[in-house]
Amino acid sequence: MMNSKVHELLNQQINKEFYSAYLYLDFSNWFKSKGLDGFANWYLIQAQEERDHAMLFYQYLQNESKTITLEEISKPDKVFETGMDVLKAGLEHEEYVTSLINDIYSAAEEIKDYRTMQFLDWFIKEQGEEEANANGLISKMELFGSDPRSLYLLDKELAARVYSAPSLVL
Repeated sequence: MMNSKVHELLNQQINKEFYSAYLYLDFSNWFKSKGLDGFANWYLIQAQEERDHAMLFYQYLQNESKTITLEEISKPDKVFETGMDVLKAGLEHEEYVTSLINDIYSAAEEIKDYRTMQFLDWFIKEQGEEEANANGLISKMELFGSDPRSLYLLDKELAARVYSAPSLVL
């Protein structure tokens, strides 16, 4: 049986995931305004993934017959000067989300809520992938970002990314 602390943390995560979607839409908008449509596409897909993550938490709580309280979603408030600023903010945000997932897992582990721990296993793996992707983008930008032709090719690479819904079954 899920205790109130785990329930509260899972409910809060819904809001955090929707905020992540807002943040990545903001990143996408920033890149679009700079004419980097591939980067904009990459973050638009990130936003779709974060929205789906929120819905997975939502569905999990519903399946557990828990009340869901939707909160206000804050407006992203960072101002960026360069594309690298955006990419580093993305990595920082993914590390933050990883810490949130870890906190929920720890709370569930403390009370031996194995069902919630199993549910979170997918998110733990996903966060490893998210951080690796963010680090990869930073590395590529460090290598190619100062050369316009290379940046063009990197942007084209990112434009090829397509959305794939998560395969987690609840």
